[in-house]
Amino acid sequence: MNKTSLLLAGVLLGSTLLASHSDARERSRAVQRNAHGGSVAVDRSNSRFDSQRQRNWQADGQGNASGARSGSATGAYGGHADYQQSAYRNADGSAGRQGSAHVDGRNGGTATVSGGVTRDADGNVSGVRSTTATGANGNHYSGSTTVSDGTLVHTRSCTNASGEAIACRGN
Repeated sequence: MNKTSLLLAGVLLGSTLLASHSDARERSRAVQRNAHGGSVAVDRSNSRFDSQRQRNWQADGQGNASGARSGSATGAYGGHADYQQSAYRNADGSAGRQGSAHVDGRNGGTATVSGGVTRDADGNVSGVRSTTATGANGNHYSGSTTVSDGTLVHTRSCTNASGEAIACRGN
C-alpha cells in the first residue's frame, strides 16, 4: 500500500526532525533462504526511532506462491505506526492481496487503513478498502471503497468531536 509507506514516513520524519543525531545506533538483520522461500527480519534502533520489519515468501514450483510482510516504528516523541500485508498467486490464475496499516500520532490523532482485493481463476476482481481517521481535535473520517463486477462504489462520512455530521473536505 502506498499510503502505508507515507504514514510510516510521516511518523519517522516527525521524530527525525526533533531528535539528536549524536546518540548510538543499532541494527540487526537476519536472512534465511531455501529453494522454495525465505525470510528477512530487520530491527533498527537509534535516538530518533525504533523499527522492526519482517517479510517471508514461499513457492512450491507448481505456480503457487505467497508472501507476507509486516513492520512497525515508534518515534522518539510518541508517534507509532505499523502495517501488515500479504499476497498470493495460485497456478490456476487466482490471486489476491490484503493489508492494513495503523498510525497513532504523538498529539492524539489516529488513522487506520485496511483492505484486500482478489481475482478468481476466471479473472473476476473484487475488493474492499476501508479508512478511518481521527484528528487530535476529535473530528473523525470514515470511508469505504468497494469494487465488484467492474463497479466501483465509495462512501464516506465525517463527524466532529461531538458525533455530529460535518462536511468532508476533499474529493
